[in-house]
Amino acid sequence: MAAVQPKKIRMVAGLGNPGEEYARTRHNAGFCAIDELARQANVTYWKNQSGAEVASIAVNDADAEGGKREVLLVKPQSYMNTSGGPISKLCAANKISPEELLVIHDELDIPAGDVRVKIGGGHAGHNGLRSIIDKLGSREFARIRVGIGNPPGRMQVADFVLKQLRAKEAEDFDDATFRAAEAAALALTRGVIFARDNVNGKR
Repeated sequence: MAAVQPKKIRMVAGLGNPGEEYARTRHNAGFCAIDELARQANVTYWKNQSGAEVASIAVNDADAEGGKREVLLVKPQSYMNTSGGPISKLCAANKISPEELLVIHDELDIPAGDVRVKIGGGHAGHNGLRSIIDKLGSREFARIRVGIGNPPGRMQVADFVLKQLRAKEAEDFDDATFRAAEAAALALTRGVIFARDNVNGKR
C-alpha cells in the first residue's frame, strides 16, 4: 500500500545551541543545515521571534497563490533541551500543524555522515525532540536525521556532541549537513515521502 503523502511543509526547524562555543559541534547539525538552506535561498534577513531566529523563504508550489508557498526557517535560541518552546509558539502563531513541521537534528543511532528522512516516531533520548513532542503534544512531525555515530571508547555522550570538530571531522560534518539541507529542499519541493525514498540509503 502506498504511503499517504503528509501535508506540505511550512516550517523547517534546525536544532542546536546558540553561541559561538557551540557553532562547530555535532549537536548543532540542525543549525548548520538551516544556515545552508538559507544560503541557497539567498536569505539576507533574520528576525528574532518567540525565542528563535526566523527567516522566510518562498518555495515553488503550483497549488499556492502566485505559485509560491512561504516556508519559515527556524533556529530556536533557547538551547537544545527547551527547543520545543519557541517552535510550538511559532507553530501556534502561524497556524502550522505538527504535520507541516520538518525538524533537522543530530542522531547518535545513525552512522556518522548518514542522512535519513523520517516521518513521526519517538525521541530516542534526544532532548530537543523530547521537548518538541512535549510542547506540541504530537510526534507526527517529519525529521531529517544527521548521523553522528556513537562516542568513541568511554567518552560521555554530552562531551561527544558538544566537542569542537577539527580538520577531517569538520569536513565530513560539513558534507553531512550540506546533504541534510539538500534533503530538506527536496522535502519542501517534492514532499517528505519523495525525499525519504530518494535520500535514505542513497549516500
